[in-house]
Amino acid sequence: MLQNYFKVALRHLTRNKVYSAINIGGLAVGIAACILIFLFVKDELSYDRYHAKADRVYRVTRDFVSGNGSVSLHLARVAPPVGPLLQQDFPQIEAVARMVTFGILFEDKETQRTYSEDNVYFAEPAVFEMFDIELVNGNREKALREPFTILLSQEMAEKYYPGENPVGKVLHFGENSSLRVEGVFKPFPANSHLHPDFLGSFITLNDTTVYGAEQLKTNWGNNSFPTYVLLESEKDAAQLEAQFPAFLDKHLAGTDHADGAKPSDFTNLYLQKLTDIHLKSNLDSELEVNGDMDSIMILSAVALIILLIACINYINLSTARATTRAKEVGVRKVIGAARQNLVLQFLLESVLTVSIATLLALGLVELCLPWLNTFTDKALDFNLLSDNWLLALVFLLPLLVGILAGLYPALYLSHFQAATVLKGALSNSSKNPMLRKTLVVVQFSVSIILIIATGIIFQQLMYIQNKDLGFDKDQLVILPDNSEMRPQFEAFKAELLKSSAIEGVGRSQLIPTEQLLNSAGAQVAKGDSMAPTTASIKFVTVDHDMFDVYNIKLVAGRNFSREYRSDDTAAYVLNEAAVRMIGWSDPQQAINQRFTYGGNNGRIIGVVNDINFESLHKEIAPMVFMIRGWGNYQNISIKIGGDTPQALAHIEETWNKFLPNYPFEYEFMDQLYGQTYEAEQKKGQIFTLFSCMAILIACLGLFGLASYTTVQRRKEIGIRKVFGAPVASIVALISKDFMKLVLVANILAWPIAWYAMRSWLDDFAYRINIGTDIFILAGIVAFIIAMATISYQAIRAATSDPVKSIRTE
Repeated sequence: MLQNYFKVALRHLTRNKVYSAINIGGLAVGIAACILIFLFVKDELSYDRYHAKADRVYRVTRDFVSGNGSVSLHLARVAPPVGPLLQQDFPQIEAVARMVTFGILFEDKETQRTYSEDNVYFAEPAVFEMFDIELVNGNREKALREPFTILLSQEMAEKYYPGENPVGKVLHFGENSSLRVEGVFKPFPANSHLHPDFLGSFITLNDTTVYGAEQLKTNWGNNSFPTYVLLESEKDAAQLEAQFPAFLDKHLAGTDHADGAKPSDFTNLYLQKLTDIHLKSNLDSELEVNGDMDSIMILSAVALIILLIACINYINLSTARATTRAKEVGVRKVIGAARQNLVLQFLLESVLTVSIATLLALGLVELCLPWLNTFTDKALDFNLLSDNWLLALVFLLPLLVGILAGLYPALYLSHFQAATVLKGALSNSSKNPMLRKTLVVVQFSVSIILIIATGIIFQQLMYIQNKDLGFDKDQLVILPDNSEMRPQFEAFKAELLKSSAIEGVGRSQLIPTEQLLNSAGAQVAKGDSMAPTTASIKFVTVDHDMFDVYNIKLVAGRNFSREYRSDDTAAYVLNEAAVRMIGWSDPQQAINQRFTYGGNNGRIIGVVNDINFESLHKEIAPMVFMIRGWGNYQNISIKIGGDTPQALAHIEETWNKFLPNYPFEYEFMDQLYGQTYEAEQKKGQIFTLFSCMAILIACLGLFGLASYTTVQRRKEIGIRKVFGAPVASIVALISKDFMKLVLVANILAWPIAWYAMRSWLDDFAYRINIGTDIFILAGIVAFIIAMATISYQAIRAATSDPVKSIRTE
């Protein structure tokens, strides 16, 4: 019997080639989208799960609370004393592993070449207990236990010692420091939240030339150390976290605020599951850029929506063509077929259709996967034989989708009464059922929502690109500052300025687009005494020229000046946000006011305009700028004008003159700014792609319905033509019912799209206002697409020979 069902299903598919092609094509696109998104989502969810003890490993994080009760900073790293003290106080912690990252300039003494490396980690030996790190050379039990030793990744081993065994070799850095290579490790997998190129021994930091043992024990202010703990049981995490406030009060005793607040009132520690870091973190000072759980949910929903639209097409066309199969049902019932036999037959047809679509979808996936890998910077693999989850998906999709799409048509077709359909009484009963109209509305509502979402995302991106940031980001070249450059910086700068292509040179600790992580206690004059500010003020050290290089405007007071020696030690410049936070209504009120920051007394000499130093996702933070060294400058900013290639050539020549052994590396500020919003740009491109896919599938369905409608009304069209009806009126007659459905789809889609995109925009501190233009435009696009789809069939019917239409039985 199943063989007979299969033959009937195959004959039905080949007999109705247009409708079969529409169903199979739409389902193939929908299934391909599902598989591609499945590959991406599966990879995102797999981060850090390959470690054998991943369920018991947690990262320690730390936040800071401002005087007004708001969290000013939540760091993915903590201070160096935290790890050892946690293990000392809590026996349920089996092991603690601290890390710290450095940028190091390694020197090859033989070739006199230098290599700038940013991905150097110093880690405690316990990392081998928590993370599955595989050594290809060296002893795992002895690794990272001796000072001034290091492990190289395979890539770095080949870079520094091609074709050699690097164990025992020495990497030189600084004036007289070196690290002995004691092993080579396999690169961390792509689905890891950290990817070190080097792993140095943490005990090296005990040396005062590197950091200092006393600093590691007592410095609670340097929160630069990613710290991981291995618990005896996953269940211990909540209980342990509840004891952290008391832990901080104990070990930070003596740092209580003047108002009696305990240390745990202004800072706290938390435990974050290792497997949650990639998708559920995005804290300040992350090791790498993380993913986003919201994006995963949105992509998964879009995949299901596209597949649902394809299923709607199948249901629509199957029920629309019910009258053509009614006699078949009637005959089968007369010769003894039970309803369940008919349901099984129609479901088998549906499963067969989806199976053919799945085979076609696998080909589409193979074609599209290289693009997806390029777009996502991943190396997703489509191998059915090695991936059980993917294999199960490919085998279950035809069955599940086939049943989902075919169940209603099967039940609908199988319920016909034999006597009724054989008499022809069904012919006018199923032309425009409410279900078909509802499904068309759903299809186009989803498509319109995606069109609106795409438009709003790109409007926001355009707003970001064109917003006045308070500084000039164009034609700015950023170079790294270092210890070799600092003594000769003034000579380097003078040499640069000899070229007319260089307009200015300045230095700073941070540059715009970087996170404002550093703050210290601020006090401002209140009468005869000094009072702490209610919120933290972030600081950035700059030199005298930095404001001019970035074209940051003064709104009150003056800039730092070399004519005033005190500017280097006792002068502060605030931004407008800091002035407002302190309580001054006019920036001029701040000038010459006494101001203490980090215990250093001075006066406010100027106020600059607010600048969007960080991402537009964040409100402008209160900031203070100063010259004196709270840390060495990290960046050199060069304003260029005129001929960019000429300017870059002069900068490189000057760099090589002063630092011949250091590689010349530079970045453009506008490119750094663009990278800040790369995730939003990709989200916009993804929405565009899937909007097009959804619209394509919806149009396929609409094309099929329009084709079937014209066939059903061919006699009516022929008679109207005989009586002189013009082509335009016939096209309007056929199109108007579909246009009404598209209008209803717009009415339903607009409020849903507004709510969804309003929620997305809430993630930006600075955003566009959603106007009516994008909704009207989306509606017009939907009408044009629908009309173009329907018009082909309508014009074809309107221009056909009416004699043939009338005579056709």
